Amino acid sequence: MSKIQVMDEVLANKIAAGEVVEKTMNVVKELVENAIDAEADEISVKLIDSGVKEIEVKDNGIGMDEEDAKLAFSRHATSKLKNLDDLFYIESLGFRGEALPSIASVSNVRLKTSNGEVGTLLTLEGGKNLKVERADLQKGTTITVSDLFYNTPVRLKYLKNLYVELAHIVEYMNKMALSYPNIKFSLTNNEKVLLNTDGSGDLLKVIFEIYGVDITKKMIPITGENDDYSIHGYISYPEVTKGNRNSITTLVNGRVIKNNEINKCIIDCYHTYIHKDRYPVIILNIDVDPILIDINIHPTKMDIKFSKIDSLKELIEEVITKRLEELTLIPEVSVRDSYSVSEVRKQIINKEEKLEKKDNTTYEEIKLDFEVQEEQKEYEEKIKEELPFEVEEEKNPRIKKMIPRGVVLLTYIVAENEDGMYLIDQHAAAERINYEKILKQIKEEKQKIDLLIPIRIELRKEEFILLKTRFDILEELGLETEEFGNNTIIIRTHPTWIPKDREEETIRKIIDIIIEKQDFSFDDFIWRVAATTACRMSVMANTYISLEDQEWILENIRYCENPFTCPHGRPTIITYTRYELEKLFKRQLD
Repeated sequence: MSKIQVMDEVLANKIAAGEVVEKTMNVVKELVENAIDAEADEISVKLIDSGVKEIEVKDNGIGMDEEDAKLAFSRHATSKLKNLDDLFYIESLGFRGEALPSIASVSNVRLKTSNGEVGTLLTLEGGKNLKVERADLQKGTTITVSDLFYNTPVRLKYLKNLYVELAHIVEYMNKMALSYPNIKFSLTNNEKVLLNTDGSGDLLKVIFEIYGVDITKKMIPITGENDDYSIHGYISYPEVTKGNRNSITTLVNGRVIKNNEINKCIIDCYHTYIHKDRYPVIILNIDVDPILIDINIHPTKMDIKFSKIDSLKELIEEVITKRLEELTLIPEVSVRDSYSVSEVRKQIINKEEKLEKKDNTTYEEIKLDFEVQEEQKEYEEKIKEELPFEVEEEKNPRIKKMIPRGVVLLTYIVAENEDGMYLIDQHAAAERINYEKILKQIKEEKQKIDLLIPIRIELRKEEFILLKTRFDILEELGLETEEFGNNTIIIRTHPTWIPKDREEETIRKIIDIIIEKQDFSFDDFIWRVAATTACRMSVMANTYISLEDQEWILENIRYCENPFTCPHGRPTIITYTRYELEKLFKRQLD
């Protein structure tokens, strides 16, 4: 008797369910994507106990006749693919024909559907005992999945707790709402509303619904295209960050995906704008000819392969970097109010425009503005003569000139100009100035200093072995080294950017970084060296600085490429606009 047998269809579906249906979110995902493919513009998801007890997905799509409804639960039955060529040009969200039979094999399913001409009601228990009845003619489809994993208790045991399962579903539904702002989505759990969009096609409204007013006010629209790709969406100001990558929503032709290369490219665009353990809020739509992508990698269809991915990454980097460079990224301290989405949109559009004067502006206010501007002119003339540095005349400042008024808490410089009041973190600002100076010297200048007395550094044996393979890195940085006995090196020359009297400390730190990083990236290494060195040579918090030092920091920070954050992503400066100050003191009443 042959040992090899063809699997029973129910058994094969249960095995497939292990890949397609791992948690309640997978069921919601497959059913919602089917609803979208059915051209629905209203999709309702109702859960009982986070979907473990029951999931109902209702849509107003094109529906099915009785024959298609019965066939939909057969394995590999799909309306999306007709032949092999279609596999290379997929425009639908679903296409494998595995979802419905896989779901039905581990649950009880009730399907009610109508194409407007005939209504059909199907019920299945564990993928079998199919019952077919007549139903009403309301166009669309409603699928109810109950008692998920009732016949696979091991799978049920390893489900996360109900709150975790619900969080996954909410995250997915939020991303789908961002993908399709033209579809009205609703989500409830135990009759509590968790999401409700209006389907108007306005992406900013969806962002407002999901993230709330504070984050929506800090979103920046982006758009761009090249020969292969087109991108559009919203990115957040660097001051708005989250603790994980789930804040990055990447969509390809309307499909929610997770791609590490794209995520890394986006995060790299925010390099030194935000802390390395924080992530921006991003909604990035990528439109591309389906022939340039491959989504047939995993049954969940969350991963994707790109042709010409370098072209896509270049476009993303160019658009996001240019957009960040165009903006004044000083966080504003604002009075918290409630806003409508139209008011938030107005704030986004006018973010970089100066607030218009109110009709009731007093003579004293006009006079004060004039006096501040006159004082600024005098200050500019004074600063040119007294500051111990030169500014490139052709370089445009990113920040308006500020007049220092003092230091509070031995840490924060208080300054002003005609727009309002500023608080500058003296250490963070000095660190940014020194960082950009050091980075430029590392990349462009190759000047060295010969040491009268070489620096001797002894290492552990394993450290010495690792360092020996990377002597070329030390040489490229301008450090001339040679072996000196067992597990010891001596440094005879170092670059001029290493701070005086901290040569050995800085060189030891550089060596530690080289040894520590196994997956070595020279650009990342240079950033760490420049950031670490800048931090050590900058004025610290809780330190008195003179008026001249304040002026030096305020003038130099204006001409930095990114004057808004230190190399580690902390803000250097925040502002109280004149309008917000007057609002705080009740001089402005809306």
